Amino acid sequence: MPHGYARREDERLLTGRGRFVADIEAPGCLEAAFVRSAVAHGELREVTCAPALEAPGVLGAWSAADLPGLPSPGLPASGPPDEPVLLTTLTSAEAVAGREWPSLVTERVRYAGEAVAVVVGEDRYRAEDGAARVGVRVDPLPAMVTAAAALRGPALFDGLSNVALEGSAGAPIDEAVWRRAAVVVEACYRQQLLLPTPMECRAFLAVPRGQELTVWCSHQMPHRLRRELSGILGWPAGRIRVVAPDCGGAFGSKSATFPEYVVVAYLAAMLGRPVRWIEDRLESQLVATRGRGQDQRVRLAADADGRLLAYELTIDADVGAYPHLGAGLPMQTAKMATGPYTTPLVHATVRSVLTNTMMTYPYRGAGRPEAATALERTMEELARRLGMDPAELRRRNLIPPGRFPYDTPTGRRYDSGDYAAALALALRTLDYDRWRAERDRRRADPDAPPLGIGLSCYVERSGGEPGGLHEFGGVEACPDGTVVARCGSASTGQSHETTFSALVADTLGLDPALVRLIEGDTGEVADGMGSFASRTAQIGGAALRRAAETLVEQARLRAATLWELPVDQVLWSAGTLRPARGVAPTLGLGELVRATGPLRVDERCTSGMAFPFGTHAAVVEVDVDLGAVRVLRLVAVDDCGVALNPAAVHGQALGSAVQGIGQALYEGVPYDDDGAPLLPNGLLDYLLPTFAEVPPIEIASTSTPSPVTPLGAKGAGESGCIGTPAAVVNAVADALRVADPGLLRMPLTPDVVWRAARAPKAGDDR
Repeated sequence: MPHGYARREDERLLTGRGRFVADIEAPGCLEAAFVRSAVAHGELREVTCAPALEAPGVLGAWSAADLPGLPSPGLPASGPPDEPVLLTTLTSAEAVAGREWPSLVTERVRYAGEAVAVVVGEDRYRAEDGAARVGVRVDPLPAMVTAAAALRGPALFDGLSNVALEGSAGAPIDEAVWRRAAVVVEACYRQQLLLPTPMECRAFLAVPRGQELTVWCSHQMPHRLRRELSGILGWPAGRIRVVAPDCGGAFGSKSATFPEYVVVAYLAAMLGRPVRWIEDRLESQLVATRGRGQDQRVRLAADADGRLLAYELTIDADVGAYPHLGAGLPMQTAKMATGPYTTPLVHATVRSVLTNTMMTYPYRGAGRPEAATALERTMEELARRLGMDPAELRRRNLIPPGRFPYDTPTGRRYDSGDYAAALALALRTLDYDRWRAERDRRRADPDAPPLGIGLSCYVERSGGEPGGLHEFGGVEACPDGTVVARCGSASTGQSHETTFSALVADTLGLDPALVRLIEGDTGEVADGMGSFASRTAQIGGAALRRAAETLVEQARLRAATLWELPVDQVLWSAGTLRPARGVAPTLGLGELVRATGPLRVDERCTSGMAFPFGTHAAVVEVDVDLGAVRVLRLVAVDDCGVALNPAAVHGQALGSAVQGIGQALYEGVPYDDDGAPLLPNGLLDYLLPTFAEVPPIEIASTSTPSPVTPLGAKGAGESGCIGTPAAVVNAVADALRVADPGLLRMPLTPDVVWRAARAPKAGDDR
């Protein structure tokens, strides 16, 4: 498709004409505020709502006891958004049975911030005033905020284990393999809990109209939200319409049906008035979903030449207080443990452990960053132990192009790739040899701040499981000559409006200005799965392309009927039809619709898994006195197959790389001993990289089309979160030459770096 189209969304969004949930006008709307437990774990003894009703402008206040018919979210109606839980000893239903997530707490609080009551008022200010008057008494119980503590501690649910799910990928490795290896690296890593932190927090508005309910929600999967609300409320799906308007980011955190959504929808139906909940930033930092959260133990064996022999990964994941989608995410890590290497033996085991924290959930990368970071940090240590250039170690173990499709020991089939080409381009772009010389020069100068270089080769998965989740795409020709494209996805900032309109326009030979995209509305779009797992261009784009191609064929057939010609005598060009011979006038698409009636084509497309890949490289300088890390340069080379919109792909790569830097150096959710998140001052405590912290980032790419996707496209939205963290941490490890890689636990705060700088050093054997 042609490239270079300006983003159609930008003018509207940058001039304040975007339409978000908070902007929707709903006459008579009430605003909801939730009363949340300050205790992370305890028995709920009393909730007193009556004082809230004395606050001016408060129209109602309820605990669970006051709403006996209030349903709970339950299990996702469509299963996990990414894929089924694979190779587990527990099904999702078995993991959840007896551990259901309540809409409002009834007996036991299990994480700080869990909602125990709700107040509605004429506006949010009055609702908050009422919420402050609600009395709550909780008898505290010991809080467990790590997987290790929960494995030792009391059960969060009486009679049930704190291990909600166990699974494995690959076959167990004989101990003789480890004994015979020339080098075995063992290490422990921590993937800290992260907050997705979109610009717009969660937002939900329910508007009743007679027997129907229209829901406006900042959401990634509107059709799934409708299905789940239908099941939870016990209503036919046709009574509910879900609209996802402009969305200020999601990063995976807006694909669930949260308890707050159920409460607001239930109250709107009960009261017969619109009710809205807009999550504020402090509330979001307390109770929005978490990402990552894994304790990892690794063993990596190689022969004397650096050929990988075996890799073992053991994961204890803290998945929060209730087993929802996050409980299955560590299996994604296990399945991707092989990485881009020809390691013949790979075995990964998983335990998903319930803790007294808000639940983990899909967050940009969803299991793949955890796999890449564990493996790539260990590869760096292996190179040091072998006295080998880390780039050379990777090069000699990368899967060669002639081996694709490649079946990994953990059950994945990689579709296509040239991993060595991505590594070579990253090294050239970085000017690897020059930086290595500078690093060595500084090592010889005791007064020079240490400099380090870090690499990270990764492969990830996009699109979902084989034969699994589909996507809807429809194209309709209008009498005025314009075209409406409909897609079942929902944009959360990925430039769908530009990319999909241009894709359809290119297929039809039209000016993109003539194509209008509709998505994120179950009243306008017949079906859909949504935006997640880097799948939208890969599957949604294919559905739209197929629908547009079919529309052309139907238009030719109609014109042939009008002109009484064989269809092969009707030509299509630039949105017009003409006979192959003769001087009959051409017929525009709008004219055809006016002459023959509505013309619309709907398609549903499925796609096999695709496996994007790449290499990221970082150069850092460390102030050993202050523990400060300065990223001097970052190079990200990614391969997403055929890029439908290179400008959008570039933006995705840049943004995700910044998030990867955030995980490596700044972000993390600390808890006190009682299980309360230590984030009292919002973004002053949860540190995000700002413009001042973003280094020069150079984005480059290779292109290896996928043979299993209709457009040759692979996912492009999560690359930086997968490849960047390990590159940055490896660079710091290289600068400090730490003997124990486990000392560098993300985020690499000044305290962590200062202590690592004073720990025993590894030999300078590279």
